[in-house]
Order: sequence, then C-alpha cells, then structure tokens
Amino acid sequence: MNTELAEQDTAIGIAEGPGKRTNYLVYFGLPAVFLAVTLLGGLRFGIQDNAFIFLVPPLICLVLGAAAMVLFVRSGLISSNGWLSQENALLVNAARGGVLLTLFTASTQVFNSLLPEQGLPFWVIGFCFVWTLWNNLFSEFDASKLVKSLAALFAIAFAAKYLILANLVSPSEGGWFQRLLENPGKETITWLLDLPKFSRATGYAQFFTIVLYLAGLYLTPNRVDDH
Repeated sequence: MNTELAEQDTAIGIAEGPGKRTNYLVYFGLPAVFLAVTLLGGLRFGIQDNAFIFLVPPLICLVLGAAAMVLFVRSGLISSNGWLSQENALLVNAARGGVLLTLFTASTQVFNSLLPEQGLPFWVIGFCFVWTLWNNLFSEFDASKLVKSLAALFAIAFAAKYLILANLVSPSEGGWFQRLLENPGKETITWLLDLPKFSRATGYAQFFTIVLYLAGLYLTPNRVDDH
C-alpha cells in the first residue's frame, strides 16, 4: 500500500529528496491559495443582512487574466519550459497545467474584485486596467518589478473602488425621496454613476483576497524540479 502511494507521488513529481517541500507547495499549497482567491474574488456582502452574493466575472476580466498570464511568462515569473515540457510524463504536465489554471482563474477573479460592478466607473477603471497591461506587454520587466507593479496597480484600484466610490454611494435606509432630502448630492452621484450598494464587509474580504493573491505570486516558483 505504501509502495503504491509512493509511486503515485513520484508520478506527479512529489519525490523524496530536497525538492519535496517545494513540490508539495506547488501541487497542494498554490492551488489551495489560488482557488481561495477564485472563490473570494466574486464574493460580495449584501448591505441589509450581509448575505453572500457571488458575481460572475465579466468578459473583460477573462481578457485581463489572460494578459496577466502572458506577463508572468514574459517577465520570467513563470518559465513555460520549466513548468510544461514534452520530456515530462503526461500526468506531470496535467498536474502542472492544473496549477497554472488555478493561477489564471485567480487572476481573473482579482480583476473581478477590483472592477466596479457596473456604470461609468466600470468602464473607466476597466480602461485603465487594459491600458496598463497593454503597455506592460511591450515593456521590459523582471519578476520582482512585475509583482511590485501589480501590487501598486491593485492598491490604486482598491482605493478607488472601496475607499472613494464606496463612500459616494448613499445608504439604502429609508425611501428614495427621504434619502434625496437628507443628502441630495450623494443620492444624485449614486444615481448618475449607477453604483451598487454592498456592505463594508465586502471591502475587508477583498483586501484579504488581494493580499492572498500577491502572496501566491510571491510563492510561485519560476520552474518546478521533481528532484
């Protein structure tokens, strides 16, 4: 029984030796981190009762996630040959491809987390994301600079959505006419920008999501060695 388990571990690259801890991180730790980001990135909390709301990422988030994956390869954060190779067994490539798939889904959901859900802010911040990533595709980056650049970009987008725009949204207590009388400026901005209303817990959850994602990028090795 133990021999069979050892053979299965060896088949996906978890072999005994100095690289064993790294392989466990790659095949179990990173997928757990990126799957958690994938789940939390679409999570919102209702303003009335903190009910869980899960939002499907818009198409632009898939495009941004794909662009991020290209940047990871171009910057050297991920070596394509170091992860997937014709010399590897089919099961090894499948396992490593699954890890990269979780990285892609996490990247998609991070942009889903940071993009406003609708209205003019969605298009403005979405354009800023597209413009920044497009320029980065033609810039020279190393892995360290890329992660720092993404961290700065995420920080600005987080502040814009959860610190500035969230404070422009009028509270939902009372009728529309009552809110208009009490705070006409905020109610007008809410109507013009078509901003959705979520609980403040959403900001805390998404802050943790961004930190978890950046930690996953930091722990992602450039290449995977089986020995």
